[in-house]
Amino acid sequence: MISSSTIQLHAPDGLKANRNGEYKEMQYSFKKVFGIKTTQTELFEDVAKPLIEDLIHCKNGLLFTYGVTGSGKTYTMTGSPGEGGLLPRSLDMLFNSIGPFQAKRYVFKPDDKNGIEIQNQVDALLERQKRDSQASVPKTPSSRQKADPEFADMINPDEACKSESVDEDCCYSVFVSYIEIYNNYVYDLLEDAPFDPIRPKWLDGNTPVRNKDFIPPQSKILREDQNHNMYVAGCTELEVKSKEEAFEVFWKGQKKRRIANTQLNRESSRSHSVFTVKLAQAPLDADGDYILQDKSQVNVSQLCLVDLAGSERTNRTRAEGSRLREAGNINQSLMTLRTCMEVLRENQMFGTNRMVPYRDSKVTHLFKNYFDGEGKVRMIVCVNPKAEDYEETLLVMRFAEMTQEVEVARPVDRPIYGLVPGRRQRNQAFKDELSRRLEERGGPVNGEDPVLLNQLIESLPPLPPCELSDPSDDQTLPRMIEVLERRHRIRQMITEQFNQTANAMKSMLQQFDSQIHSKETVLFDQRSKLGEKDKVIINQKTEIERLEKKSKTLEYKIDILQKTTEMYEQDKRSLQQELESREQRLQKELAERRRMEQRMQGMVTDTKMKWEKECERRVNAKQLEMQNKLWVKDEKLKQLKAIVTENGGPGSGPTEPPVKPDRPSRERDRHVAQKRSASPTPLSTVPPVRPMHRRSRSAGGEKWVDHKPPTNLDLDTVLQPILPNAIKVSTPNEKALSKCHKYVLRHQELASDGEIETKLIKGNVFKTRGGGQAVQFTDIETLKQECPTAPSRKRRSGSGEGPTDFNENRVCLFSLKFLYILLHNHIFHNTCTIFSFIFPIIYNFFPFRLQWQTQVLLKAIRSKQNKAQILRLCCLSKS
Repeated sequence: MISSSTIQLHAPDGLKANRNGEYKEMQYSFKKVFGIKTTQTELFEDVAKPLIEDLIHCKNGLLFTYGVTGSGKTYTMTGSPGEGGLLPRSLDMLFNSIGPFQAKRYVFKPDDKNGIEIQNQVDALLERQKRDSQASVPKTPSSRQKADPEFADMINPDEACKSESVDEDCCYSVFVSYIEIYNNYVYDLLEDAPFDPIRPKWLDGNTPVRNKDFIPPQSKILREDQNHNMYVAGCTELEVKSKEEAFEVFWKGQKKRRIANTQLNRESSRSHSVFTVKLAQAPLDADGDYILQDKSQVNVSQLCLVDLAGSERTNRTRAEGSRLREAGNINQSLMTLRTCMEVLRENQMFGTNRMVPYRDSKVTHLFKNYFDGEGKVRMIVCVNPKAEDYEETLLVMRFAEMTQEVEVARPVDRPIYGLVPGRRQRNQAFKDELSRRLEERGGPVNGEDPVLLNQLIESLPPLPPCELSDPSDDQTLPRMIEVLERRHRIRQMITEQFNQTANAMKSMLQQFDSQIHSKETVLFDQRSKLGEKDKVIINQKTEIERLEKKSKTLEYKIDILQKTTEMYEQDKRSLQQELESREQRLQKELAERRRMEQRMQGMVTDTKMKWEKECERRVNAKQLEMQNKLWVKDEKLKQLKAIVTENGGPGSGPTEPPVKPDRPSRERDRHVAQKRSASPTPLSTVPPVRPMHRRSRSAGGEKWVDHKPPTNLDLDTVLQPILPNAIKVSTPNEKALSKCHKYVLRHQELASDGEIETKLIKGNVFKTRGGGQAVQFTDIETLKQECPTAPSRKRRSGSGEGPTDFNENRVCLFSLKFLYILLHNHIFHNTCTIFSFIFPIIYNFFPFRLQWQTQVLLKAIRSKQNKAQILRLCCLSKS
């Protein structure tokens, strides 16, 4: 202890040091720290006495002990003979304060809904007589006859205390209940149930044993009353009138509480116990004689004294089986208590509105109202300065210090009634004065029945005025004498009635004496029989002891068999899990193998197709190479032949140059005009004509994208298309395509005769799956103009003249240029369609040496190669 509010913890020897290699000393601050030499009286004065004061003043309270196993929580709450703990001292102070003002038994009655009802005097008397008649059955001797030795000298008379601020105009009654929370189940420790100490209470798996000799207690449930307060439904609440009777009830439940011997504590609490003291108070009526019969004026306050089970680490307790399960549930409930406190602190400090998990544990759920502001909460942290408990003590201290930051709003006190104070004292003074006067007159001293006394006084004639003002007055004294004589006669009549009643009572008493004598004889006979029964009971007890020993041996064998069975079951479960895991791995391997086989088959197929294409390409290339070599050889031979022919004779004239052998032409090639790629003729060479227009066949109701490249020339000729619903663009874009249904590309080139020819390449616009636009070409419309004055530039294919090769080369260049234009104008996806459409037309104009290259180019387009590769092929073919 550093001060009265600060405590310091030193790390024990052998504990792992921190990162710097030094031991860190921890300090914690609390409201008050009690040293080792603190007595139970000093602790009660500072901690529990204010809670009893609040209880008497209609305020709730919660007091619980918290700490590691073996730190002294139960001793702090219960105490020992000569050193009573907080619980017995609290009961002593309560009954010392309200003792003279307690109501008679059964005037206050619980309504089984966490409320208190008030019965009138007649109902309470009938219930007392009923309970007294039932009490004639032999039962366990009460504490009034022989107090329990452990509670006989709990509190010294010199240490007794009481509250000085008790409202004397109220009547009080005390109800107590005792429950325990074991394995997160709520059990009533005051419930009367048959008990068999031979048989175990619980089997493994927390399953109760049910037989004819023992009925295990049923778990209780938590409910919420009409005032939103939590309570244990069906819990036994006993009315007590003295601290001895309350001690007896507490000890009765304490014997049923679950404790066990562990490595850390010989009598370790295995459950959380809650001893609830409920104080009911109601005001007296205006006369100060009877309790006010108004349930709304009854105020109930309660004080919960909680002895929490200690937190512990299972590796230190070496717990097994049920002990291990108990420790797990204890630690879980304490962890839930910490979580609730942390959430409350976070909500208050940061303004959040997180839900507090009260329902995760029965302990926090039962005391939810206290944490929400329905009463004062106090916690006693018990610490054992053992070195082995250092790490657990750090956690306890950290949690306890954090809980001080949680603020709980207190409810506002409300006045119970609006009657004048001091009613009980005035009523008592009136009774004392009445008894004194009756004693002076020789009447009965006992004034407990004021109704009969009032009737007696009213039956007597009133006294006339007896003041004598004139010596010659002869009327006052005769009237006084007459009234006194009448009173004397009434008194004699009452005396005669009393004597008659007394004689009748004496005869009744004589009859009762004779009956009692006969009862005593019967009782003597019954006692003799009872002696014989006692002998039989002793014999049976010896037999029971023998059976107990036998049953213990059988229980030991049963435990061994159960442990063996559990081991076998665990082995069986582990083997089953291992088998299932192996089956799952096998299934995964099979599935992976199937996927690998499918993947390999696909790779083999792709590789096979790839190599087939590669082989075909290489064969074609080789064929082309051989054909070129053969043609070169032929050309060389022809040139050599021409040279030889020139040099053959002097008279030989000039010979024609060798002509390259043409490929066999087909009949349809003669009707197809040869095409060549060339620059358009300038406008100056075109003869001027009158600008006329015609309507294109494509002009309809659809909307068109008119793609006119900037290199095109305006011819101002008759054959000029007009598209009224068209969007004219120089470069196609997705925005224009999304608004139209048709697409047309204007392409100009030189025809074979040297004239400008305009081609309208048309297509349909449709949406792609990826959200873009695509064009599918469906038609090519050719617009051509002829100049009648220009000479014809057509030549027959197959003639041996030089311009033929020139025209063929122009056709080839035109086809490649046309393909390049399509690619350059962003129509790559539809190039295959256009090229397939025009390929049969221009193919016949190709020389033999370019046909194979054109076929390779078409295959590249159809195989959907990228744009760069096709452009590279176009450039290669043009070169």
